[in-house]
Amino acid sequence: MAGNILVVDDEQAIADLVEVYLKNENYTIFKFYQGKDALECIANEKLDLAILDVMLPDIDGFSICQQIREKHNFPVIMLTAKEEEIDKITGLTLGADDYITKPFRPLELIARVKAQLRRFTKYNSTEQNREEHVIAFSGLVLDMNTHECTLNEKKLALTPTEFAILWYLCLHRGRVVRSEELFQEVWGDKYFTNSNNTVMVHIRHLREKMGDNAEHPKYIKTVWGVGYKVEK
Repeated sequence: MAGNILVVDDEQAIADLVEVYLKNENYTIFKFYQGKDALECIANEKLDLAILDVMLPDIDGFSICQQIREKHNFPVIMLTAKEEEIDKITGLTLGADDYITKPFRPLELIARVKAQLRRFTKYNSTEQNREEHVIAFSGLVLDMNTHECTLNEKKLALTPTEFAILWYLCLHRGRVVRSEELFQEVWGDKYFTNSNNTVMVHIRHLREKMGDNAEHPKYIKTVWGVGYKVEK
């Protein structure tokens, strides 16, 4: 599964190490130590995934992520030396798909990259007919081919991960989807206890964008201690 990957980190040793491991997996790497250079690359190259350090000398990774989401829907993985939960939430709010804290094991990062690319490829496949790639009910329409979602004819600006979550829940509407199942399906990664927090944050953002009341939701209902359900 080859692809073009952007790597941005002002710690040259880390950026160089990540580049070596990714090149060993046959990815094409665009490596930069500053945000300004990365933005030029984003504007001029076709990218499949971005790995962004949060703390950069000129433009922070959050700002770069935000600018990526204005025009692109490829996966974004954030790197940070911080462990505060607020940083993770900030990254997810701005459209990041995954988050990894330094120091990290290169092989773990490679696994995350592969998982994100698998998910992105799966949920952006155009090899489906209309019956398979469109879900429509109760004013909600999701189109897998265009990766667009509308609610009562109003377009919702969903991140790729938010779209994937909503698609999976709607595809299995009428039954409870366990948090573990949802995480493994969308993130393609092993489920851990703190993975539930990641799922919860994305569900909350989805409800906010849909205007769905968390106390009395019309679409995404929480089944406490189990998972989530979209009624038929």
